[in-house]
Amino acid sequence: MTDRIEVAATELRPLLEEFIMWARVNAPDSDPELVGPAALWHRLAFSPDPGTWKRADLRNLLLDRMPEVVEDPDAAADGMLPAVDAYLTFLSQTGRLTKRSDSLADLQAELDDVEDEFVELMDELVEDGDDADEADGEEETGDLGDFEPFADELADLDTIRLRPDSELAAAARQAPLIAKARDLALWVGSGRRVGEDTLLSDAEVEEALAAVGLPRPEVEGPIAEAVPYLWNIWNLAVDLEFLEPGEGNTVAVQDDTAEWPFDDDEDVLDAWMLGLHSVDYGDPELSDDDLTMALAGLTRGVLVRLLLAGGSRDLDELARELSEAAAELDEELGADAWEAAGDPLAPAVDWLVGYGMVEVEGRTLKLTPLGTEGVVHLVDDADIEVDARPAIESMSAHELLALSAELPEEEADAEFAAWMRLREPAKAAEELLEAAAEDESDALIRVQAASVVGTLGEAALPAWQEALKQPSLRPYAATHLSQLKVEGAPEPTQDDTHWLILDMWTISAGLGRSEFVSSLQDIGPEMVTELLEVIWKIPHAHVEELLDLISQVHPDKQIAKAARRALFKARSV
Repeated sequence: MTDRIEVAATELRPLLEEFIMWARVNAPDSDPELVGPAALWHRLAFSPDPGTWKRADLRNLLLDRMPEVVEDPDAAADGMLPAVDAYLTFLSQTGRLTKRSDSLADLQAELDDVEDEFVELMDELVEDGDDADEADGEEETGDLGDFEPFADELADLDTIRLRPDSELAAAARQAPLIAKARDLALWVGSGRRVGEDTLLSDAEVEEALAAVGLPRPEVEGPIAEAVPYLWNIWNLAVDLEFLEPGEGNTVAVQDDTAEWPFDDDEDVLDAWMLGLHSVDYGDPELSDDDLTMALAGLTRGVLVRLLLAGGSRDLDELARELSEAAAELDEELGADAWEAAGDPLAPAVDWLVGYGMVEVEGRTLKLTPLGTEGVVHLVDDADIEVDARPAIESMSAHELLALSAELPEEEADAEFAAWMRLREPAKAAEELLEAAAEDESDALIRVQAASVVGTLGEAALPAWQEALKQPSLRPYAATHLSQLKVEGAPEPTQDDTHWLILDMWTISAGLGRSEFVSSLQDIGPEMVTELLEVIWKIPHAHVEELLDLISQVHPDKQIAKAARRALFKARSV
């Protein structure tokens, strides 16, 4: 059976690769990776022709076969049916859904019919799996790139300072792999037809190798099977959105691909991030699939160990550590896979160098600033906490305010102090108040900015005068100018006071229900009642939301009733 599975998987691979490219444009909300098991078992159990689908076969596949073979029932419950729907649509639109098949509409109707039962079956598998884990007391084994075992160490790292976007974009522009992906996409051109068995013919493979500057392998038999690095670059071009599916069985270059490296820093970094998960392409590829899987995640394993070591590791020491990790992770095949690969770190390092993430100095491997940025994103994608912040010298006022809102007071004060040392007080005040004015609904940023600028004394006068022009900042500007006894400055009005109160209520509401109720009780029921009579008139972004919240949570029924009346008035204005 294993040989049949391997043969069927090999036959389906070009079709599934084309589907993945098609889905990026035509079904972006689906997860095309989930189609693989369904397409494979359809081919094995129901039809040797991947284009022949019947309603009965579809039902049996999803309700009988998938529960036996699916690896991640939780993901399947959420996304397999939409993915299969997209795959069937792809087969229909590309002319691959044969005449012997039921119509696309009938197949989609069957998907609707089995949805509830399929999801219920997947949920049962999830529950059974949870019960088995509890009974065995064992955790699911990841691969060499699993970050979870390092979660505590990552959380304990000192603050990681990320470099400015301009510096990172300049480095990304120099990444050789992106240039190769661009050149391959440009060679593909507009409307190149791809094959059903292999994407490119041998003659086309030779042309593609020349286009990206790779040598032709000296092999007997099909060249396409001997150029995994070329296919990795092809996949990277898809990841970067340099390549996209065209009409029929064609692939086309995107219009702006030739403009790489782009002029705009944000566009450059957006593209680089699209290809970040290509780090997995650096994992060794062996002739034996089981041995290849035993080293899966190696490249990520390199990255996380570099980050934990402060950015650099001795290559020989790193190889020994990963070799031991592979043997421990897979006691049966790990050591054999490492030996069979010869130098398993070589392809991983080569890919990371090509993507601008590491550099090699002698026998030392070092993360580049771009590599640090990338691995921090990968750690974040794994839902693991790490303290990463922009470099002080490149941090904008808004970044500083947003970051400080999440830090303990002592750390926030330190960030502000370091940032302020790089600026004249008047310039700092200007930048902070401009940042506070960016979003009228963000009361916390506004209060923080006003608090810091309020410590700058007369140096902040020009910034406060300018802030009078901003409705959301006028109450703060008028208050501080009055305190500084500035001649001719407007006195704070009652509306200004009410605005400040609404800002404080907004912040306390964001802390939770109990904190909000406590803040209302602190000022007493009489004062709250008086405020409710007038505060509904203030054109504050959160006034209706706050009045609604008071009506729901205030323990005094009379005050809750007054809040409902005020809310009605606010909505009637």
